[in-house]
Amino acid sequence: MTLSLAADASTDRVALVTGGAARIGAAIVRTLHNAGYRIVLHYRQSATPAEALAAELNALRADSVRLARADLVDLSAVEKLADDALAQWQRLDLLVHNASSFYPTALADVTAQHWEDLMSTNARAPLFLAQRLAAALRVRQGCIVHIVDSTAQHGLAGFAPYAMAKAALANLTRTLARELAPEVRVNGVSPGAILWPEYEGGMSESEQQGTLNRTCLGRLGTPEDIAGTVLFLTQATYVTGQIIRVDGGALA
Repeated sequence: MTLSLAADASTDRVALVTGGAARIGAAIVRTLHNAGYRIVLHYRQSATPAEALAAELNALRADSVRLARADLVDLSAVEKLADDALAQWQRLDLLVHNASSFYPTALADVTAQHWEDLMSTNARAPLFLAQRLAAALRVRQGCIVHIVDSTAQHGLAGFAPYAMAKAALANLTRTLARELAPEVRVNGVSPGAILWPEYEGGMSESEQQGTLNRTCLGRLGTPEDIAGTVLFLTQATYVTGQIIRVDGGALA
């Protein structure tokens, strides 16, 4: 795909946010939009909330959010997503990789399909998106922000492929910071207990309370806590290769 990246169709900064339809992703989209970004909002299955969020924000500022659907397990779809994002306004200033598969996988039950799904969405997709978008980000002196996870640091029993994938994403963050410097800054945000998981069965009340007891602040954070940190990293022009923990002072 050939684009004239230096000739901006818009003077507004443009961000691609993966998994931007709901939960933390939607808070990131709203925060960046409020800061003046145009948004390419990626989703996979959440068409209804994605369309509603785009309509809400486009009502505030016309033609400021466009939708892009892609299954990040499919590498060809990842490449097409990158190309489609650049085609929207012929520029890209920010890539936020928030999309993530997350569900329990007890060691005895782990399958190759679990591995493929969890590694693809959490680690492989951000690698190949960065590869495809690096040239455009260099033109804009842009940045990448990965949403990592506290499990990347200390693991999580019953979630081995997920924790491994997030650890890979943390390493990718530091590696790309070196490889894409000095034109592109690459950082991460590592959430702790922000929203309770939505997988089938979820967490019991005792598990939730145990999680809160292991934080200094003793409470859940909010999606806006993560979104605000993402925005900070877009503005912190002398910060790269860092992963900021937003976890209420989690002790383990």
